[in-house]
Order: sequence, then structure tokens, then C-alpha cells
Amino acid sequence: MIHDLCAALYDFEEAPVRAALDAAFAPDAVIHLCHPFGDLTGPALLYDHAFEPLFGAIPDLERRDWIVIEGETAQGGRWIGCGGYYTGLFDAPFLGIPATGRQAHMRFHEFYRIEDARVVEMQAIWDIPELMMQAGAWPMAPSLGREWLTPSPATQDGLGPHSEDGAANLVVVQDMLIHMGRHPGEGGPEVMEMERFWHPRMSWYGPAGIGTGRGIDGFRRHHQIPFLAAMPDRGNYRDQLDYHFFAQGSYVAVTGWPNMRQHLTHGGWMGIAPSGKQVEMRSLDFWRLENGLIRENWVLVDLLDVYRQLGVDVFARMGELVGGHHGT
Repeated sequence: MIHDLCAALYDFEEAPVRAALDAAFAPDAVIHLCHPFGDLTGPALLYDHAFEPLFGAIPDLERRDWIVIEGETAQGGRWIGCGGYYTGLFDAPFLGIPATGRQAHMRFHEFYRIEDARVVEMQAIWDIPELMMQAGAWPMAPSLGREWLTPSPATQDGLGPHSEDGAANLVVVQDMLIHMGRHPGEGGPEVMEMERFWHPRMSWYGPAGIGTGRGIDGFRRHHQIPFLAAMPDRGNYRDQLDYHFFAQGSYVAVTGWPNMRQHLTHGGWMGIAPSGKQVEMRSLDFWRLENGLIRENWVLVDLLDVYRQLGVDVFARMGELVGGHHGT
């Protein structure tokens, strides 16, 4: 079912895509999309509110998946996780982002919960800031990490076949996250024991606005240190969160809406001044392991929604940058 949906999105045309969505989704499926789309119900609204404007901006729209895995969570839910990017000729504005007249790419992580052979819930983040950057219209602070077309798995096996259930790799990732949570509350960086879990040639592929970090040092300098310095109470509110892990073969995934909650009490993260506000974060992640170590980690965070919670309208600021409507 999901294979048929991905195939329709690869050769994107309205009628086949609508038909594939109708075949895959329950009529009352709950659909959680990144900002500014919000929550929707059912496949028709998913097409009308998200895919239709994207197709209008990129008339030769093409979806390319490089990770598709499925698994069962500890809570008993069956999930399918897809990662890849949408691409094509950026020929008309999208959400106010000016067209470039050139090929563009926008990473996606889309997770589907399945019941009775239909999608009953979807959680999806499209890396809209990535499109803003390609259009020269990113109005916020520059990324510390590397901005690029995030690569597919080095082993080129994200689409399977996945012969193992991934249970052992899931244990490694969950143990790694437990150790990560010990810093800074229980001590310095050494309490995370990062060399125990991460490959020395690891790549951490963060969202546009943060970027990619290479190696443990790159990951810490370009993401973790600014993040924890700004929000040191990260991990104190796990009982208020909703996240689900599943694994298949060499890959582990987590989905949550939200799956992080903390207070922005200090500066340094993405150039944002401390507000003292509590912010929720939606993150959809994939890890790939080699011989028990994490070598690649794809992370998408709904950063536009974080700015929204802090009272910053990124789209309005972008409009000023590109010469859009000026308020009174």
C-alpha cells in the first residue's frame, strides 16, 4: 500500500495521487503536519492543503524515498517510516517562498501508523527552511552545520530488503539516549559515553537551520552544545511526551508529536535570545547502525513551529526579506 503511494508520488499527477491517498488512508485518519499546515483529517484535506500547493509550485514534482522501514512499537502500534526528498523545477512560489526557476529539493520524514491495512495516523515534517535557503530567502540566523542535499544511506540499503527485526539495534539507540540524557544534569560530556555508541565517522544530518555535523566533535559543536546550553532542562518532562520507537534491520526510527519539551532559558541556540518559555518540539528521526555503532542519524525538527511558539513569524519576516507585503 505504501509502496503504491510512494510510486504515485514519484510520478506526481493529481488523479493518481488522490487515488493512492484514498486507498492508503482511512477516511478519518488523523494527519499531523509541520507548521504552517497543522492538523488535518482525511486524505482529501492532505492533498488540498499540502500537496496541491506544492504541486502548483513544482509542476514536475517527484518524490524520492531513500529509507522505508516498518516495525511494531512497545505500545503495540505498527508504524511505517519514510525518509527522502521532494524535488523538481521550483517554478512558482510556495508558501510565499519565491520560485528559483531551478531544480529544488525539500527533505521529508513521514511516518504512518497502520490499523486494519489503512493509515489511521500520519506525522510528517517537510524541511521548508531548506527551500527558503535555496531561494535566498531564509530570514533567520545562519546554520552552524553544513547545509546541503542530505544524502541517502551510505550503504544504499534503506529500502530493504531488511532481513532482521532490528531489536538489538533498537536497544543500542535507546541506551544511547538514556546516556545522552545524563548530561548536563549528572555531569560533564563524559557521562554520555558517546564513543561507546557512535561510530568515529558518524554523520548527524540535522534540519535546515542547524545543518549536518560530522563526527562526535562536529555534532557537539554544531548542534548539541548550543542546544543544551540554551535548554539545560531537556529531558525533565518525559512523562508528558508521546514518542514511539521501532526498528527494522540496520535502521531505528522514532516518532513523536511532540517528543521533546524544555525551557529556553539561555542564549546560543540558532541565535535565539532566551525567553524563559517552555517549547515543545516535534522530531522524526532515523538511525543507521554498523556493527553495533551509530554511523548515520537523520533528524528533522519542526523548527518553524518552535519559532511560532516563541512569537516569531518566520514567514512574515521572509516576506519582508524578499520584498513582500509590508504591514502598517
